[in-house]
Amino acid sequence: METKDVLLKLRCNKGISQEELAKELFVTRQAVSRWETGETIPNTETLKLLSKYYNVSINTLLGSPRKLICQCCGMPLEDSLISREPNGDFNEDYCMWCYNDGKYTYHNMDDLIRVCVPHIANEQFSEEQVKEYLKNMLPNLNYWKNMNN
Repeated sequence: METKDVLLKLRCNKGISQEELAKELFVTRQAVSRWETGETIPNTETLKLLSKYYNVSINTLLGSPRKLICQCCGMPLEDSLISREPNGDFNEDYCMWCYNDGKYTYHNMDDLIRVCVPHIANEQFSEEQVKEYLKNMLPNLNYWKNMNN
């Protein structure tokens, strides 16, 4: 979905007019109209305001151009699982279990693996297979790369 379509859908779902949204964001109604027709895209600061206002990630506002995964545990991220900063902003790098309210949950990869294995293992993948997969995959994520630098 394109940004223009996402913005129009979110506004309509909220049941507000372009004028009402413009007042919330301190922009003109014409600016909102131009976003919704695809003539322009909101600037970075306005995207942040829209993200807060609609309670969706900037990635969602932009039509989900990136497949987000937690850079600590590797979980695919959707808006309901994305972590938050202390001020309420989304942190699109981490899930809500690995980073919350400005604090990282895991500082040791073995602790993370111990927590994740029971949640991932199933009939297709044994706990041992999951443990081996995580030991190979986690070091490639930014959080763990940065921990080793």
